[in-house]
Parts: sequence; structure tokens; C-alpha cells
Amino acid sequence: MVKRLTSRLQGVSDNNQYMNTRTVITLIIFSITLVACESSATDALLSFDGRDAAAHTILVTVPANATPTPTPFLPDRSGYNQMQNSHNFPAVQETPQATVIPPPWGDYPGPKVRSAIAIPPPMERIRQPDGQVNILLLGSDQRPGEGGYRTDVILVLSLNPEAGTASLISIPRDLYVYIPGWAMDRINTVLIRGGFDSLALTIEYNFGFTPDYWVMANFNGFMTIIDTIGGIDVQVAITFTDKRDGYGDYTVTAGTVHMDGETALWYVRARYTSSDFDRNRRQQEVLKAIFLRLLSLDALVRAPELYTQFQNTIQTDMPLGEIIPLLPLAAQLHDMSNLHLFALRSSHVSSWINPYNGAQVLLPNREAVRSIFLQALDSTE
Repeated sequence: MVKRLTSRLQGVSDNNQYMNTRTVITLIIFSITLVACESSATDALLSFDGRDAAAHTILVTVPANATPTPTPFLPDRSGYNQMQNSHNFPAVQETPQATVIPPPWGDYPGPKVRSAIAIPPPMERIRQPDGQVNILLLGSDQRPGEGGYRTDVILVLSLNPEAGTASLISIPRDLYVYIPGWAMDRINTVLIRGGFDSLALTIEYNFGFTPDYWVMANFNGFMTIIDTIGGIDVQVAITFTDKRDGYGDYTVTAGTVHMDGETALWYVRARYTSSDFDRNRRQQEVLKAIFLRLLSLDALVRAPELYTQFQNTIQTDMPLGEIIPLLPLAAQLHDMSNLHLFALRSSHVSSWINPYNGAQVLLPNREAVRSIFLQALDSTE
């Protein structure tokens, strides 16, 4: 990732014990990030000759083979100035030079392909409390034997150990943002373009902060984790009905619903009767249920067992030295009163159709989006 925190762990003596603990605490902090929704066709973008992206910023240019055009005569400038003074003629204006406007992306990598819409400037940086840790929680639609995949679930978990609080922000998969070094595109395609470092840079450019770490799970990993911990009790806010393979129309009613891995996967992915915004709400409901289930099981006591089950299920770049100090915060979040939930909703975006390929995307209202992240990240501004 772009930034790494200074390790606060001192005196770790038993490597095996802490390797087991690392995985379990990662589960508690991450609470098993939710898997992706359906994959969709890759946006087709028109290519252009990007040998010099900055060339697109020149407003006035002169052909390379141009020659000076001779002036037929040179007027007596002093006589004209006298006329101007006596008759109030307009002053002679100097011919302006060619003007070059800096590219909107500033010091970030420029685009490689043409975008269907103007590239916005980078978002102003958000100031945050000292010691705050921002973790990307990613759910991918990667399947065994397949290479490319999308991160159709993107959440930001922001932890403030000193204040004992945490914020969880859901980002719609169809949000149309600038991917530095590529072009304007859906945010769920970033990993295809440039991997996790590119995703960190994209978050920084469009939202004004740099994520410290990432954690990712896929379909199978998600179901395995939930089944291994004996299922979860989800607090369903709204009765929900949608198609489910093997069941036809399937309904969960408002209230507490016990779900196994397969049911939870259906619940967070169902898409026929709802929107991405409703899906984000359901993802957060399941995330909370997993978190509470892990705490109720006293996950640290079961560390060896859970480590064996999950060591190949979750991927993360978060080192052990950064996970251990966050354990007390996980305990403080047990009653959920210190966990604040945020999401980008319909009022923060505008629906838009890409004229190149007809894809339906969401354009962020930058001021509204910034307001959400200012609240979620506990900005000192």
C-alpha cells in the first residue's frame, strides 16, 4: 500500500501463537468482508494516442512547419498613441502567447485511454486524528481457476483506537471515478488495471485519504467462514424477497434471521428486486452479525482451530504488528454503540449512461461525497 504505519508491537516471543492470533484478530477487525455481486461486461473504452497526455491541455498551438507571415507595413505607433490620447481610442492590445493549462490530475499519473467524461481534479486531503487506521474491506467475484476478477464490494473500515470508535463506509461498485494511470472507469475495475497499489491511489485521488491496508475474501471464503462459526444471526431491517437458485422466490422477514453461509451469500448478492444502495445496507447487516458472532465465540480461545480453517481464505497485507494493538478496540465495539455506519446513497450520486458503450454508472457529487467522508473519518477540519 502507499502508506505503512509504524509497528507498535514489542517483544513477541512465540511466533506460532501470534501467527494463529493474527488470523483471528484479522477476522475480528475485518469481520469477514462481504463477497461481490454479479460480474458484468468490461466497459469498452475508445483508445487514443497517449504518447503525451499533457498535449491535450494546450489551448492554442502552432504547426511545426509554420513560417512567419510578413506584415504589409508597420504603422507609426507614436502617431497612433497621440490620436488615442486626444480621441480616447482603445489601447493597442498585445497578441497573447499560446496558453498551456496544467492537466487536472496534477502530479498523479495521466490517463492511458480516452475517458467518456472530463477528469476531475484530485480531492482535497482530509485531515484525520493521529493514530487512525484505514482498512479497505474487499469482496471479490474471483472463482477457482479464473484470473481476472472485480471487487464488487468495497468498504472502508476506519479505526480510531484512542477514541475507541470505528466507522464503516460502503462505496457503490458502479461509482465512476478517475483511476490514475488509466482513465475514468467503474471503481470495481481498479484491481484489473493496476492491483492493490492502484486501488489505494484511486481511493486517495477521489476521496482525499490514503488507505493503510487491505483485506479481501471471495465467494467460497465467505461461506466457509460463516459455516465454520456456526452461522450468524442477522438483524434484517426490511422484509426482503428475491430470486434464489434452487428456491425460486426466497423471503427473509424483518427481525433476527439465522443464516448459514449460502443464505448469507444470497442475501448480500441478491439484485433482481433491489438496488446497489439497498445491497450496501444488507452487506453492513451481515458484517455486524459476523463481528458479534466472533466475539460471542471468544475467538482468541479458538485461535488454533480458526487459523487452520481460514489461513487460505482471507488475503491481507496488514502485518501482525499492526493487528495486535487494535484488539482492545474490538472489545470496545461489542455493543455497537461506537461503530458508526455510512454509505454513499442516491443523494450523493447521479445516474449517467456512458455514451461510448451504454454502460450505466454513478457519477459522484463530489461535495456530497466529501461531506460523508469528513463525517466518517472524524476529520479535525
